[in-house]
Amino acid sequence: MDTILIITILVVIFALAFDFINGFHDTANAIATSVSTRALPPRVAVLLAAVMNFLGAITFVGVAKAIAKDIVDPLALNISPDDTTGTIVILAALLSAITWNLLTWYFGIPSSSSHTLIGSIAGAAIAAAGFKILNYGGFSSILIGLVLSPFLALAVGFIFMSLFKLLFKNWNLYRTNRGFRTLQIFTAALQAFTHGTNDAQKAMGIITMALIAAGLQTDDSVHDWVRISCAIAMGLGTSIGGYKIIKTVGGKIMKIRPVNGAAADLASASIIFGATLIHLPVSTTHVISSAIMGVGSAQRVKGVKWGVARKIVLTWLITMPISALMAAITYYILNIFF
Repeated sequence: MDTILIITILVVIFALAFDFINGFHDTANAIATSVSTRALPPRVAVLLAAVMNFLGAITFVGVAKAIAKDIVDPLALNISPDDTTGTIVILAALLSAITWNLLTWYFGIPSSSSHTLIGSIAGAAIAAAGFKILNYGGFSSILIGLVLSPFLALAVGFIFMSLFKLLFKNWNLYRTNRGFRTLQIFTAALQAFTHGTNDAQKAMGIITMALIAAGLQTDDSVHDWVRISCAIAMGLGTSIGGYKIIKTVGGKIMKIRPVNGAAADLASASIIFGATLIHLPVSTTHVISSAIMGVGSAQRVKGVKWGVARKIVLTWLITMPISALMAAITYYILNIFF
């Protein structure tokens, strides 16, 4: 078995591991509000999220194609057909992204799997071939989407909560909470579905990128086995749950009531699904946390625990450069062995 095939097999294994980790790392965000308001018991919420993540993952492929081609052209990394540089870059990026995800999950920090993966791909590619290797058109579009989506989520969350306050201001508080608690079952399902349509595709894109770099396919089409295996990995990861991150997102940013949770779920789901439709990978962590902040601001600015929010934002800012550096170092180490 030649070296390229061995590395490609390792990429597939670690890509599925990344998707599995993403399942319990990021899906916690999708169900955090419904668990914190007791709209759903944790076990039921996790099971619901696992099913909806799987369904979302097998429905779309646009984001996978963007990951496969828009950051780096995998073929441009190889000097000759039997060159292993492209596959080593992808393997280094995966190992870096997995390491960062596990570290932030261990400490209960809702960092972005999207940021760490994209930063890792860029860092490993730059280490291999310099800055010229980046596809600046596609890469800048992805970065713009990552930067703008939290601000859009903040604004949409503020708007949704303002509308709910206006529409239900004269309703009985008990009946309103009970109604929104029921609504949250559906918004949590929608949130998990949209998470699957965007986040699960990132591993699909990585595997497709590796297959192209290895010369096993020539276009950016996503094979059925790639879609199904990534969807299963995401669903299984989700079934494990991410209770540390649920605690941070669901309670430490602000005190969440059913009406807040429903508003935040609808706001973030609309932004994530909109990004999926235009084939942009976004950070579900950023979007969901920002939507909660927007909802909290519409109700009472001082009700948002901005100290916790600042720590989350700081993690967002450092994730991409740290991941890029880790991936570059990992590439140099792997290059010694392969």
